Amino acid sequence: MLFYLAVGLAFAFGVFLVFLSMDRRPGAVADEHIEQRLRGYGEIEPVTIDEIELQKSFQERVLRPALEQVGRFLSDRTPQRSRDALRVKLSVAGNPGNLTVGGFTALRDVAAVIGLIVGLLLGLLVGKGFIGPVVGIAVGALAGFYAPLYWINSLTGSRRKEIQKALPDAMDLLTIASEAGQSFDAAISNVVDKYHNALADEFAVVIRETQLGRPRLEALEEMGRRCGVDDVNNFVQSIIQSEQMGVGIAKILRIQSQELRRKRRQRAQETAAQATLKMMLPMVGCIFPTLWIILLGPAVLVIIKARS
Repeated sequence: MLFYLAVGLAFAFGVFLVFLSMDRRPGAVADEHIEQRLRGYGEIEPVTIDEIELQKSFQERVLRPALEQVGRFLSDRTPQRSRDALRVKLSVAGNPGNLTVGGFTALRDVAAVIGLIVGLLLGLLVGKGFIGPVVGIAVGALAGFYAPLYWINSLTGSRRKEIQKALPDAMDLLTIASEAGQSFDAAISNVVDKYHNALADEFAVVIRETQLGRPRLEALEEMGRRCGVDDVNNFVQSIIQSEQMGVGIAKILRIQSQELRRKRRQRAQETAAQATLKMMLPMVGCIFPTLWIILLGPAVLVIIKARS
């Protein structure tokens, strides 16, 4: 009887130990190890969402969300074609300030209101009566409304010139990297690492889109449309054709590089040929009148003195 009782107690104690070991979850042990490691880096205080928001600037917390909300309300009442055209302009300009279509629409309206107020004040100070303030309001509102659009157009032109200027050097680097045995993606990464310009930013966008799963040819084609530069579009189309036909990319890049160098030399020659024509206006307007005064001035004075 005592033997059976001892065996039963031993079995019960073994079952108890089994359940006790099962109660120690691996997650709890892992959490303890993680806590011990974190203690080695010092005290880490939890950060709330409110604290993260308060760390941002006043512009990011208040001004930009309000501007985006007003712009979204106004852009919803704008025709779809106008919104698409504005989206293309912002994309070609490089999305300055991360402005969306709604944000840019609100910016134009705010600038129009500011121009209206400034025009009204100038009209009251300069003009007299009712005409001065009315003209000031009209001119100020129009200037404020079209000033952001002029700013975007100027950014677009300067960005296209920067891409056009940087393309031959980037093509040379792509050609050298491809002929050295690197893949096309690695060659693009070399361009992004070496140069810091608008073209390198566009290539960086292509790399990010490719890493996110977008096909490389689609990302390149979108870059060609986004840049708005004919040479970039021709380069992208040549890369797409080489991929589709199985032609070596290094050979295509070499041909494109030589063609871009030839076009750059032709543009330089055209600019030099236009210099003589552009010099005619300052010569006729500034230099010739001075020469006439120097040459004919004494004769005119003698004639006037003789008649008197």
